[in-house]
Amino acid sequence: MTQPKPPNYSRNSRSEGVNCLELWVVRSGEDNPKKCTALRVVKAGLADLVDGPRGLLLNPFSETLLAGDLSPTDLTALDVSWNLLESFSRHQPAVRLPLLVAVNPTNYGKLHKLSTAEALASACWILGRQEQAEKLMACFKWGPHFLELNRERLEAYRLADSRTIQEAEQRQVELLAGPQPKRL
Repeated sequence: MTQPKPPNYSRNSRSEGVNCLELWVVRSGEDNPKKCTALRVVKAGLADLVDGPRGLLLNPFSETLLAGDLSPTDLTALDVSWNLLESFSRHQPAVRLPLLVAVNPTNYGKLHKLSTAEALASACWILGRQEQAEKLMACFKWGPHFLELNRERLEAYRLADSRTIQEAEQRQVELLAGPQPKRL
């Protein structure tokens, strides 16, 4: 088995853009490497593998929502089983993504069940790095469809700040639920 490449620490190694986030992935290696979206973005040179979180951590158990007014330079996604996620619950700063619809083949159409690549791309979009999000999703046949399906939600979250992000998420929940019948 080959060892992963050591992380590339040069700030602009991932893109021509100067305004890119440095993306990191903590991976446990429990899943099928052929289906692992995290490994694909690492192989594409868009993220690096690390042993522990760096910068802002995407954690689905965090009570804090990711909002467009945050300005991290480093972002870490967890590519571990749901059982291991709890071991990262104390890491700060940590945020969770607002409501989004997965398009990956394993969880197509499911709410909050994003692949690691979908999570990284969503965070990049919300933080104003749309070009970086598009590059991440270009690694997958279904990737552009993820951005297309979630574009309205991603834009609403990008425009929200830390005070209004919960309201923006609630509006998206209501839109997904559809109109409610009127009570008599």
